[in-house]
Amino acid sequence: MAIIKKEKKTIKKAAGAEKKAGKAESPKKVVAKIEKKEADAPAKARRYFEAVGRRKTATCRARLFTARPLDEYEGRITVNGKPYKEYFSAIELQQAVEASLNKLKSLNRFEISARVCGGGIQAQAEAVRHGIARTLVLFNPDFRKKLKRANYLRRDPRMKERKKYGLKKARRAPQWSKR
Repeated sequence: MAIIKKEKKTIKKAAGAEKKAGKAESPKKVVAKIEKKEADAPAKARRYFEAVGRRKTATCRARLFTARPLDEYEGRITVNGKPYKEYFSAIELQQAVEASLNKLKSLNRFEISARVCGGGIQAQAEAVRHGIARTLVLFNPDFRKKLKRANYLRRDPRMKERKKYGLKKARRAPQWSKR
């Protein structure tokens, strides 16, 4: 809660000084000060596990909250503050996000928050999957075997190949004429 206090600066006018200098003083402006009161901290902070997932140039910071979701039958997955089905509109991308939870048959068991940046939408979905898989292993190390077998814990090393000088793209050479 912010309280605004107005502090008025007084303008001292000396009639004689103004006439002698030949200049008119500009009026002073009203300055507002904002005081911030410390908000009461929540009684109990929510416990979570955090991990980073990556794919190409996309990076995801995933948090898995251990407390039960508000609705027993629907776990919540949010990506950048939006529900994941709204952020990833394509069904294939939604399935990529759910994949690590579906593998463990625990889709509605957790509340997950993910912050993702960089890369394209496909790489972001796979980065979220990687991050969620890593948080699940931190939550319960017994999940590691199933997730590793499904290749969800492995960071996909495939990246865009760099362009080389003398070529048009990474491998595309300029047209060559024999004669």
